[in-house]
This record gives sequence, structure tokens and C-alpha cells, in this order.
Amino acid sequence: MYQKILLPTDGSNNAKQAGKHAIWIADKTNAEIVVLSVIDVNYLQPSYLPSFRKNLDNCLRDEGKKALQEFKNDLEEAQCQGICKNIKFTTMIKEGKPHLEILKTIDEEDIDLVIMGASGKHGVDELILGKVTERVLRETKTPILVVRCINNEKSMKKN
Repeated sequence: MYQKILLPTDGSNNAKQAGKHAIWIADKTNAEIVVLSVIDVNYLQPSYLPSFRKNLDNCLRDEGKKALQEFKNDLEEAQCQGICKNIKFTTMIKEGKPHLEILKTIDEEDIDLVIMGASGKHGVDELILGKVTERVLRETKTPILVVRCINNEKSMKKN
């Protein structure tokens, strides 16, 4: 049913749980997973001192690379457990407003399912749907599976 799954990730607990769902669904449908990390340029305002901006940029890039590496590690662990031996996946890091980059990637990569966390690292993720997730939900016609991790201990025990 699904050929290409988009997994936007920021390394948050919700994104990690979404990654587990992406692996499971890709295993069942032989879908490819496109893992996307977006560097939010809103944090890189030109008014910042150049050295501060460069340090912040490097920090955000490192966070994005770390999130992608964590997904890769989760996929390798699943493969070692005999799950999803043949899943193809691609990783991407883009710069821009996260919801716009996710929407562009949906179109550019011909995505037929998006799996994303209910909210990310920033904000009050226990109370409301994240701003990025909510915007993507409103603006795409592509099916979206939203994953919310309520309690880390309970989630980890179930897996």
C-alpha cells in the first residue's frame, strides 16, 4: 500500500516513537523511509553576532545529524532482531521553516505516508499538538500518522 514514508525527526521522544512506527509499517509494506531533519532558520536571525550565529548553526546541524543517526541505530537494532531486513532509507537535512520543508519534501519525494511525532523538543508537548505537526496536518492531503508518547517508561515497556 505504501511505497514511500516520510519521517520528519528532531530527535524528540515523540519523533523516536514515530520512527519505530515507520520501521514497522515499512517492514509490512516494503516501503522506503525518507528521514528528514530540518534546521529551523527562524533561530538564525541575521541580527545575531556572526560568531554566535555560526555556533548556533553548527549546534542545530549537529542536533539534526544526531537525530538521523539515532534513527539509523534504531533501524539497525530492528534488523538485528530480524525485523525489516530489506528496508531502504534515505536521510536528508534541509534548512528552512520546518513545516514548509516537510510539505516540499512530501511533493518532491512523492511521499504517500507521513509519520511524525505529535510535538517536538520545543513547547509544551504533553498538552497540545506541536505547531509543526499541526501545520503539516492542515496543509497536506497526504495521509499522516501522528505519534504521541505520553510516558516514556510506559512506551519503553510496551516495546
